[in-house]
Amino acid sequence: MEQLQFCNALFMHTPFTCMFVEKKMPGNGPKSYPCCVCKRRTVPAERFSIRAEYARLLEKQFCVLVNDCDVLCSKCRLKCYRMENKRIANKPCLEYDGNQATFDEFEPPTKQGRTKCQTPSSPPSVTLSLPTTSKSHAYCFICKKPGPKIIVAPSSARQDVFIRKGIVVSAEVRCCPVHLTDGLFTEEALAKITPLSQEVNLNRTNIKHLLENSRSYVLERTRYRLDFDHRQALSDDDYITLTGVSKAEFDDLMLYIDDHDLRDTATRSARTCLAILLLKLRCGLSNKLIATLFAMKKHQVRRAIRSATKALKAKFVPDYLGFPHISRDEVIEHHTRPLARELFAKTMTENPAILVLDGTYIYVQKSKNFSFSRRSYSLHKHRPLVKLMLVVTTTGYIVSMLGPYLADSKNSDANILKYIIKTNAERMKDWTKDGDTFVVDRGFRDSCDMLRDLGINMEMPSFLSRGASQLPTEDANCSRLVTKIRWVVESANSRLKTWRLLEKTLPNTQIPYVGDYAQIICALCNKFRPPLSCGTYEKDFEMAAKMQFLARTSNELQAFVNDKGLDQRSYKWTPIDAKEACPMFPRLSEDEIREMTLGVYQVKLARSYAQEHCDNDGSYQIFVSTEVPMVLSAKIQSRHVSAKRYKLWIKHNNILVNGWYCTCKNGSRVVGMCAHITSVIWYLSYMRHEESALKNIPNWADAIQDASRDTVLDESDSDDPEE
Repeated sequence: MEQLQFCNALFMHTPFTCMFVEKKMPGNGPKSYPCCVCKRRTVPAERFSIRAEYARLLEKQFCVLVNDCDVLCSKCRLKCYRMENKRIANKPCLEYDGNQATFDEFEPPTKQGRTKCQTPSSPPSVTLSLPTTSKSHAYCFICKKPGPKIIVAPSSARQDVFIRKGIVVSAEVRCCPVHLTDGLFTEEALAKITPLSQEVNLNRTNIKHLLENSRSYVLERTRYRLDFDHRQALSDDDYITLTGVSKAEFDDLMLYIDDHDLRDTATRSARTCLAILLLKLRCGLSNKLIATLFAMKKHQVRRAIRSATKALKAKFVPDYLGFPHISRDEVIEHHTRPLARELFAKTMTENPAILVLDGTYIYVQKSKNFSFSRRSYSLHKHRPLVKLMLVVTTTGYIVSMLGPYLADSKNSDANILKYIIKTNAERMKDWTKDGDTFVVDRGFRDSCDMLRDLGINMEMPSFLSRGASQLPTEDANCSRLVTKIRWVVESANSRLKTWRLLEKTLPNTQIPYVGDYAQIICALCNKFRPPLSCGTYEKDFEMAAKMQFLARTSNELQAFVNDKGLDQRSYKWTPIDAKEACPMFPRLSEDEIREMTLGVYQVKLARSYAQEHCDNDGSYQIFVSTEVPMVLSAKIQSRHVSAKRYKLWIKHNNILVNGWYCTCKNGSRVVGMCAHITSVIWYLSYMRHEESALKNIPNWADAIQDASRDTVLDESDSDDPEE
C-alpha cells in the first residue's frame, strides 16, 4: 500500500510521455536543487546525493533515470531507504554454515549527511578451527602470573606467534614485559605458549587484519634475499654460516656501533650494513654477488662495507685488540699456560710475560705498478703478497696484529720486528719488561741482539749445522720444547684464514683495507672464540717436568745403532708384513701413544703414513730386519721426496716401548718422537688390533691421468698407413 501511494505521488509530479520519465536538469537558476522524485525545492540541510543502490531502485521501480547532479529530499530518501530494506527482508536468505555468506542491512540515513555504502561481507562472527589462547586481562597468558605489571601483547608479537606456531592470539590478551624483546616474544616465551581452545571466533575486522598483516609480513621479508633486520628471519645456524658469529653475538656486536657512526638509510639499515661486512669477511664473496643477495647496487654495497669497517674500527677493535687494550699482568694471570711458564721461566719466582710471534701472508693480485710489484713479490712463496705480524699469548689470545708490510727480502720477519721495536708501535717497548720471553721461529734470528739489549729472552728452534743432516739429540730436544708452545700462533693463523677473505687473493683495490679487515677479524676471535690452548696446572706441571727431564737425557738407542753399524749398507732389509715380524710387540691405546709423543700432531700424521704402506688387502708392508733381538728396524717412505726413505729403530719388550731412533732431521730426540717412528708404533700397538682404526684416505691420484706411466703402443695406433 505504501509503495502504491509513493507511485501515485510520483506520477502526479512527473510528466512522462513514454516508458521513461523525461530527465530534467535542476532549473530556476544555479541555486535551485529540486528533488528528482517529488520536484520539491530542497534546502542544503535536507539535500542528499543519490547512492548507487537508490539510483538502481528508482530506475528499476519507477523508471527514473538519475544523473550525477540529481539530489533527493529527506522525505523521498527515507522512503527509498524503507523500500530497499523491505526488499532485502523479503528476499530468501541462506543460513550461514561456515562456507556461505549473507548480506548486512544498509545503515539508516542520518540527518548529518551521507553515510558510507556497505558492500556484502561476512557475518559478524565466524568460527574457525584454529587453536587460540586465553583472552583474560587479569593474568599473563604465557606464564599465568597475575597483574598488575602486565601489558597488552603487541600486534607484531601476536602475528609472529601465528606465523611460527599457527596459534591465534587475541588482540586483548596481556603478557609480562620480560617475554618481549624488540616487540617480539622470546624463544623461551614461544615455547611456553600453548592453545587453550581449538576453535576461535573472528569477526570481519579480525580476519581483515590477519590477512593484511600476513601479507605485510611476507612482503617485508621478501624485500631482501637475506634479512638481518628481523631476528626471526634467519636461524642461529644461518648467522654462523653467513657471518661467522651467532645471532646473540651479532646483537652484542651492534652495541659497539654508535648511531652517528652507522645509521639507517633508505637502502639499508645498520644491521644490514654490519651483516654485509661480516658476510664479505666470512665468505669472501664479490661485491656484485652480495648486491644480488641483498637487492642492492654494487656501489651501495661498497659504501656499506666501508661504513661498517669505520664503525667497528672506532670502538670495537680498540677494546679487543692491540697492546693498549690488555695489561701485562692480565696476560700473565689469565692468558699464559702453566706449561709455558714451567718450561721458559728462568727461576721459580720469575713470572714473565710469554708471547708468541709469527708472520702471516695475505695474497694479492699482481700490480701494474712495477715498483710495488717488485716490493710485494715474495721469493719464499713465489707470488705477490703482503705480511701481517701476529702477536699471541700461549693460550692463543691475539694481543696485537701489526701491519701490513711489504714482502721483499728487506721485510723479513726479523726486520719487521726490529721496525716495530724502533718505532715503538702500540707502545710495545713500554708494555714489555726485562725477563719477558718471545717464542719465535728461525726467521727471527737476526733480531736476537736487539731483543737481548731490551732484556727480552728469545726462544727459537735450533739450526742445523753446516754439512749435517740431523740435529743432535740436545738441540732436537730443545727445539721440541719450543714447538710445544709455538704451535698456537700457527693455529691462530689458521683460525684467521677461516674468514675466507683473508684466504683468497685480494684485488689491488682492497690492499689499503687489508689491515682493517685483519684487525676486525682478530677482535672478533678474541671476543667470541674460545682459547686455542688451555690446560690445568696439574697436567701442565706434570708434562713440563717430564719434558725437562727427557731434555737432559741422551738417546741410548742412537749410540747403540752407531756403535754396531746398524745403519750401514751391509745391514739386510727384507720387505715383510709387520704382523709376522713383530708378534710380541706391546699393545697400547691411543692415549698411551700420545703420552709418548707429547702431542697429537705426530699421531695424526701416523695415520697417513700407515695408509701409504698398507696394501689393498690391509697388510702393512715395510722393510724390516730382525738381526738384533728386541729391536725392530724399519724403513718408512718420506712424504715429501719419493726417492728418500728413513731408517728407524724401535727398542721394546712385551710391555712397553723404551727407545727409538730415526735418521730424519729430528729423529734423534727423546722428548717425544718423529712421525715416522709414531707410524710404526701406532700400527703395531693399536691399529692392527682395531679393524676400524685405519680410515681409508682416498687417493685422488687415481682420478688424474699420469703421463709418466709406461704405455704399450697398440698396432691400431700406428701412423704408418701400410701397417
